[in-house]
Amino acid sequence: MLGGAALSLTVSGGVALLGISPAQAKAPAPATAATESVVTGSVPPPTVWSYTGAEAPAKPAEQSKKPAAAPAKKPAAKKKLSRAAKQRAKAAKAVRSAYAQIGDPYRYGASGPNAFDCSGLAQYVWRKAGVKLPRTTYAQHRGVKKKVSWKNLQPGDLMFFRGDGHVGIYVGKGYYIHSPSSGKKVRKEKLGGYRKRSFNGAVRPGY
Repeated sequence: MLGGAALSLTVSGGVALLGISPAQAKAPAPATAATESVVTGSVPPPTVWSYTGAEAPAKPAEQSKKPAAAPAKKPAAKKKLSRAAKQRAKAAKAVRSAYAQIGDPYRYGASGPNAFDCSGLAQYVWRKAGVKLPRTTYAQHRGVKKKVSWKNLQPGDLMFFRGDGHVGIYVGKGYYIHSPSSGKKVRKEKLGGYRKRSFNGAVRPGY
């Protein structure tokens, strides 16, 4: 074959003839899906691969994490007052009550609420503060255990004068409140030289 053509040699009458015949066309190969797609312009469907192995278990959805509740705080314990602090609170009430009685008349043997003698006033104001006291000046001086000197006086202390013949309530800054005598009224006075000279001691109720 030459270039796809068939050669043939024939002898006729002593003459050799060389002939060339065109090669027969081969039958076209059957069209494939790829060939058809080129001719028709259509795209073959994509190959689908299936996974035949054991499927992985589905991942459980994460549960929403809630923050842990903070432990409930215990209420702060109340601070206990000292004995002295409790006494000062009571003394402050007694002093306020003494101020409230200023202007009430003196009356012998009276212990309020609208008239007082000196020991009756002392008993009354401390009763308002929740502390019971004896009725007379002598019993008050002896009955209250906490004794106080002149230089250590605090508001609310009871001051005794003239051999326990008179009592008043110290209110601070050199002053006291007392019910003086017949014809006079409950008043606040400065502790002068006479009172200091006749001072017979002091006590601190409610301690």
